[in-house]
Amino acid sequence: MSKTLSASPVHVNLGDRSYDVLVGSGLIEGAGSLVAPIAGKRPLVILSDETVAPLYLGTLTRSLEAAGARVLDPIVVPAGEATKSFHHLEAVLEILLSRGIERGAMLVALGGGVIGDLGGFAAAIALRGLDFIQVPTTLLSQVDSSVGGKTGINSRQGKNLIGAFHQPRLVLADIGALDSLPRREVLAGYAEVVKYGLIDRPDFFTWLEGNGPALVAGDAALRTAAVKESVAAKAAIVAQDEREGGVRALLNLGHTFGHALEAEMGYGGELLHGEAVGIGMVMAFDLSVRLGLCPPDDLARMRRHLAAVGLPTGAAYLSKGRWTVDALMAHMAKDKKVKDGGITFILARGIGQAFTARGIDPEPVRAVVAAALAHETQGNRLKGVMRTV
Repeated sequence: MSKTLSASPVHVNLGDRSYDVLVGSGLIEGAGSLVAPIAGKRPLVILSDETVAPLYLGTLTRSLEAAGARVLDPIVVPAGEATKSFHHLEAVLEILLSRGIERGAMLVALGGGVIGDLGGFAAAIALRGLDFIQVPTTLLSQVDSSVGGKTGINSRQGKNLIGAFHQPRLVLADIGALDSLPRREVLAGYAEVVKYGLIDRPDFFTWLEGNGPALVAGDAALRTAAVKESVAAKAAIVAQDEREGGVRALLNLGHTFGHALEAEMGYGGELLHGEAVGIGMVMAFDLSVRLGLCPPDDLARMRRHLAAVGLPTGAAYLSKGRWTVDALMAHMAKDKKVKDGGITFILARGIGQAFTARGIDPEPVRAVVAAALAHETQGNRLKGVMRTV
């Protein structure tokens, strides 16, 4: 319990929708005392997946019940990006409603980004809105998807095209849960950590250059520091622009390109979201260099750091000779950030100097996509890693 009480809060300031993100170890085991003041006597339903539930569902349930909470039978869905679908959303909603829940019930999302997105969206629309709590168990979900209120599912037309803004009441980021992750999952989350340094925190990027390898390897103190800084970075942006009308778009650095890669791969396990974002960030900096906006040395520096920790910096290992520039350009044209028919890009004038750009000439974009598909060295190295995890 002492670990729980020593958890560091990061406040997300959104007026009457404000909440805390608690970062520390032992938070799942101590969740009852943290959730009880919010939940009171309301019934709780835990949503998890088939990978996370065997690890943490029992511990979380016992903690909540020990604190006096009424925990209904959990909902457990298959793991993986394919679960962010109409089919599984409907199943979750039907189970919730079959329990006879009222609007006072609360959903607890225990898992990675897929569970947080699916559970948050289900909470947003069930009975026109249920409160929910995020208990993210992956590095990616702790530093990104559990914070900021974006929820949703995928469509055949693209990623995260169906959803709602629905803020959680509390986020419990248990650093200890990261110990159960395969290295590849840690790396996928680390790409989102690097993103914050590239957007507007150059000193954080420098810190990551010195500490990233040890962080990825499992240093708990470094992981705690990185998650806190990442959450604080996102909270600051979300507090300015909750619904992405302006500055929040910067959080999409690497995502326009990355989502196109994911769509072409069919959202399967061959390419994780964080891996796609890492490649996408390289592509965004490459485009910035080609447009004369960013020093080439900054592109080389960020590419070097991603490669040093083991992230892919090119997509050739995925293409198997079947991808085309036209296919990826078509995916980008369907991205939810398209406005007035034009693709929105997050570009950079250097590390820590990201900005939003529209009206970009498509020819340099095509050149960037072609270069990413031709980039072999790091991709081939990652392919070997993926066979062993």
